Amino acid sequence: MRDWCRSRIAHYKVPRYIWFVDAFPMTVIGKLQKFRMREIAAERLAQLNEEGRTCKP
Repeated sequence: MRDWCRSRIAHYKVPRYIWFVDAFPMTVIGKLQKFRMREIAAERLAQLNEEGRTCKP
C-alpha cells in the first residue's frame, strides 16, 4: 500500500500508518466523526507502545 502511495503522491503525503477498519464512527446525520477517529488512532498507538510493539512507519 505504501509503495503504491509513494509512486503516485508526494513523499510528504504518504501516510505513516494504515489501518483497515470495518466501519467509521459516524454522527446521527451521517457525517464522519474525525475527532473520534483521532481518539481511536491515539489509543491504538498508545496500546502498541505499551506492548513494546511498533508500527512500521
